[in-house]
Amino acid sequence: MKGGVFLKNKIVLSATIASILKTVNVHAADTLDAMFLDGKISGQIRTFWVDREYQGTAGNDTHRDAMAIGGNLKYETDEYHGFSIGAAGYTSNAILINSPRDDYMRAGTATRNDMTLLGSDNDNYVFLGEMYGQYKFANTTLKAGRQKMDTPLTGTDDARMVPNLFEAYMITNKDIADTTLVAGHLTAFAQGTFGRVYDHSLYRKHKATSTSMMLSATSGYSFVDSLDQTGDFTNMGEYATGQSTNGVSVFSATYTGIKGLKAQVWNYYAHDMLNSIYGDVNYKFSLNDLVKPYVGGQIIKQNSVEDEVAGDIDSIYGAAKIGAEIESFDVSLAYSQMGENSEADLLGASTQNLKKGIGQKNSMITPWGGMPGYTQGMVTRHMFLAGTKAGKVEGSYNFKNLGANVIAKAYYTEFDMHKNSGYGLARTASEAGFDVTYNSEFVKNLQLRVRGNYPRDFFEGAAGTTGWSEYRFIANYNF
Repeated sequence: MKGGVFLKNKIVLSATIASILKTVNVHAADTLDAMFLDGKISGQIRTFWVDREYQGTAGNDTHRDAMAIGGNLKYETDEYHGFSIGAAGYTSNAILINSPRDDYMRAGTATRNDMTLLGSDNDNYVFLGEMYGQYKFANTTLKAGRQKMDTPLTGTDDARMVPNLFEAYMITNKDIADTTLVAGHLTAFAQGTFGRVYDHSLYRKHKATSTSMMLSATSGYSFVDSLDQTGDFTNMGEYATGQSTNGVSVFSATYTGIKGLKAQVWNYYAHDMLNSIYGDVNYKFSLNDLVKPYVGGQIIKQNSVEDEVAGDIDSIYGAAKIGAEIESFDVSLAYSQMGENSEADLLGASTQNLKKGIGQKNSMITPWGGMPGYTQGMVTRHMFLAGTKAGKVEGSYNFKNLGANVIAKAYYTEFDMHKNSGYGLARTASEAGFDVTYNSEFVKNLQLRVRGNYPRDFFEGAAGTTGWSEYRFIANYNF
């Protein structure tokens, strides 16, 4: 009798194991031929029009606009014993420009191209943005090569036609319950089209300091020249500072073991440049079925290391937010503050030797697209400049319960900037804006989006202030 029970249990156990193995391998290829034949093609077709009308003392940049079409096409193989390969091409092509491609700095041009949709010299371009190998084993994934990446301080910043992309070697592990560990090394960065908004013409022409360089480095892009690097995979340090380095080593841990809680910590060691520690904790809970409040806090500590090729940096950023989801509404309030520069920190220096500093000591340097700040605007990112105190209020409404697949957002940000920020005078800059997204119910996978932003006192100098009104119309078709 006991033997019969044992045999019966053995049969059940064997069937269960076979069922599990069948489930695990249901999407895996059995042969190398099948690995490629069962691969998947995906991508996105994007059309983008942007129009920016300047106000204030913008000089010849009174109006910029452009329209482009592009996107990406990706092929990824099926898994063969846990191994797969992926590749994706990216492109942007102008379909409406108003001034010569190579003459976007021409004095007296009332209407000019918006170069943030295009490649270097405002050219159309196509390039191999992703090319990677991936291996999965149990709870561990290894990914090596050109790839997309979105972490707090390294991100795609996909705000125009083509996102930022990376060459990296990454390991993700989930062996610990409710915990994700990430470790890796980034060697190269390919700037997307949005980075071209930071024009370092003074650096290109005269190798002289420019206030736009400081803003660029604290807004996700290069100290030296963001205008002509789009679509090229460049050494991490060379892109950021003009000096080659040994890349950026990354480690992180994210915990989600408590309902409503997400806690994460990241460390980025940019060799010969700086070390950045990022921490973020968010917690959402329910008062009842209709009201779900949430709170969050984040901190970034940054210090220069080794050869200090990005200058002498010793900065800290802190931020907090509070909000609530109330049925279809989501309303939040955030505040952030940077440490202040002293007079001694404002060292006027040649950009050929960033080690001497250009007023960035207490600023947060983020040259690789990462923009995690609670208080950032759509365009204005002054919250990482030294001494800045920033606040943001944001609200959104999801119309799904009213029968429309639409989400509408509106926000207002304000940046109280210190006189020693390293970028202009003491002043208060602001930005209001909106973002409306519609996912079509009539054309599957089509998304239409309208965005607007209205920075004021974005820059202030002896001649006055600069701001603008900008509108973006975006159509994304995913397949």
